[in-house]
Amino acid sequence: MTTPRTEHLVLPGVLTAEEAAATVAGILSVQREDGAIPWFRGHHLDPWDHTEAAMALDAAGEHEAAERAYTWLARHQNADGSWYAAYADGAFDDVSDRGRETNFVAYIAVGVWHHYLSTGDDTFLDSMWPTVYAAIEFVLQLQQPGGQIGWKREDDGTDTADALLTGSSSIHHALRCALAIAEQREEPQPDWELAAGALRHAIRRHPERFLDKDRYSMDWYYPVLGGALTGTEAKSRLEADWERFVVPGLGVRCVVPNPWVTGGESAELALTLWVMGESDRALEILQSIQHLRDSETGLYWTGYVFKDQAIWPRELTSWTAGSLLLAVAALGGHEATCRIFSGDHLPNGLDPDCCG
Repeated sequence: MTTPRTEHLVLPGVLTAEEAAATVAGILSVQREDGAIPWFRGHHLDPWDHTEAAMALDAAGEHEAAERAYTWLARHQNADGSWYAAYADGAFDDVSDRGRETNFVAYIAVGVWHHYLSTGDDTFLDSMWPTVYAAIEFVLQLQQPGGQIGWKREDDGTDTADALLTGSSSIHHALRCALAIAEQREEPQPDWELAAGALRHAIRRHPERFLDKDRYSMDWYYPVLGGALTGTEAKSRLEADWERFVVPGLGVRCVVPNPWVTGGESAELALTLWVMGESDRALEILQSIQHLRDSETGLYWTGYVFKDQAIWPRELTSWTAGSLLLAVAALGGHEATCRIFSGDHLPNGLDPDCCG
């Protein structure tokens, strides 16, 4: 194991250098020898959270470990470009959910571009290009006429046309990263540009094209985090439901009205606030969830039921730690993480307002 670079992971009231190193070590302790990063040992892996944990490792300078995580995905990609939704403890041949969720599949583009920006490794980018290309092509097979992306393909090949706002917002981010990879390789993908623009237009102008999940905090902030909403639209969206989702001093509710705050959603909201230039509020959110930190492992509990004053569920997840490290890295000025989540550094595709 290399010594993690923690200077940009030090944040007052959130992480000291020693605590940051412990959190990185905690994620590494979950990673298997084959590169897979399950939620925790003995639990399943899903491709999205696996990628988020790998991105956190890159933010900490653990590039070899991150590359092994992406190599795991490349080795076990399905013939149609997808991955299954869940693998038991990361074992590729022990699939516990055979659905193929589009936002899970698309997210590899975000991770691969982040790794390239962290390392400048052209050989890695070249080797992962077929994997990213196949993943994006799979996802766009489920794009609907209105621009939104269908949720998943079942194991029997049936496509679910219903679209999730959070998932589609994450896919919008992934499409922009995929376009950045294509641009770097000088392999233009005009169809992807059209797809990204149509998707952004649907997110911005047509909420009726998505399933109604507005009780979930992710549906509140993800259109901003995914880059579809910016400027005054983004600010208005967050202000409108701030008191509905944010519990002062404790974090962000996962679902209203449930008295349950979660570390992952809180860290992602902090990252969203950073994207909007509100670093002070982002810091406050990150400081508010330090009650979820486990001092022995450096990892974070998934959530806290404040009505009962109880940690629930009793699981220390690699992706919760990963989301926190990425938010801290952005606030700390880690260049690759800043470029991945800042809208100024990714291709936009077609202007959304030119669509019908």
